Amino acid sequence: MLTKTQQDRAFALVQSLMAISGKSGDEAEVATFVRNQLLEAGVAEEAMQHDTAHSRCPIPSSTTGNLIVHLPGELDIPRRLLMAHMDTVPICVGSRPVRDGDFLIPQDPHTGLGADDRAGVATMLFAATELLQQGLPHGPLTLLFCVQEEIGLQGARYLETDKLGEPALAFNWDGSDPAKLTVGAIGGYRMTIEIRGKASHAGVAPQKGVSAVTVAGIAIAKLHHAGLLGKIDQGDLQGTSNIGVIQGGNATNVVADHVHLHAEVRSHQKESIEILVERFEMAFQEAAKEVVNDQNESASVTFDGDLNYEPFVMPTDSPSVQTAERVLKSLGIEPIHAIANGGLDANWMFRHGIPTVSMGCGQQNPHMTSERMSIPQFHTACEVALRIASGEDGAS
Repeated sequence: MLTKTQQDRAFALVQSLMAISGKSGDEAEVATFVRNQLLEAGVAEEAMQHDTAHSRCPIPSSTTGNLIVHLPGELDIPRRLLMAHMDTVPICVGSRPVRDGDFLIPQDPHTGLGADDRAGVATMLFAATELLQQGLPHGPLTLLFCVQEEIGLQGARYLETDKLGEPALAFNWDGSDPAKLTVGAIGGYRMTIEIRGKASHAGVAPQKGVSAVTVAGIAIAKLHHAGLLGKIDQGDLQGTSNIGVIQGGNATNVVADHVHLHAEVRSHQKESIEILVERFEMAFQEAAKEVVNDQNESASVTFDGDLNYEPFVMPTDSPSVQTAERVLKSLGIEPIHAIANGGLDANWMFRHGIPTVSMGCGQQNPHMTSERMSIPQFHTACEVALRIASGEDGAS
């Protein structure tokens, strides 16, 4: 197990990382902190590089791509990839982490903590710097610090995989209990829906207008009555959906001619995602036909969507899962296999041909002001990461 000195160093790392502002698209300061820590531990500047994933991500102001670090190894074992994402959600900006017993919590009750995923960044950063500072033998390693995970796994999606050095095993730290090995995750599709009606004076000539708001309301009602909003459980059709943003209209005395909506559907089956997207489009197109003015004019509806990430499940006998299991068992921890209902960078890593097991690092209540980090679980994660990075798992 980690010594008291090691625990204190790991805790200092995670506390410092959480205090850095770094929402999606604004990860530069986090990357600088990581680079400085690695430089102090003896990593050569030329061993660290950023790819250009950010130039293809949705946030145009972003200046930082994924940070990729190569550490040569002394042991003749296959290359291992350790990864986590650097960004947090906006509620975590201004986080001031403080210790409360066995937990790290935000001092300000109006902010999140940022354990998702600064705990993951700290876990693998601790393991890498510990190897180097203690001169511990290890195999070749690739460290990957991703950007823009929280807005649809964008950094992993546009990752320049040719820069990774062809890792044979891959491990992602982003989760709660270190005993839980996430071997699969849900897929997600996000869509933008634009409704164009016709404006008119709402008091003088409402019959001449075509209300985009009415179209939206009818479409939403159709989806609701069909059981296609929220949790969806209809035989083979399983998943969730949500309309999270509605914007439109300019004044109460004008029939609204434009409504803009953002929605998503999720499922563990790609076929269900495709069906749900089709049902959404059908509901809005049908609603548009039902709202006409005195000239028999109706609204138009356009859709723009994107499969942010496909669902995946990796075999539990895959090398990365087996390695993680051996390390946990060596610590007296019985592994638990899980399938996540949220997207992970591992979704895109799987699609890139690099099956990646995701592991917990003490995160609890992510994306909420009640977010906290279990310090004992975080320390366990650091021990697990150190053993995986060093090859201390009996693998060859």
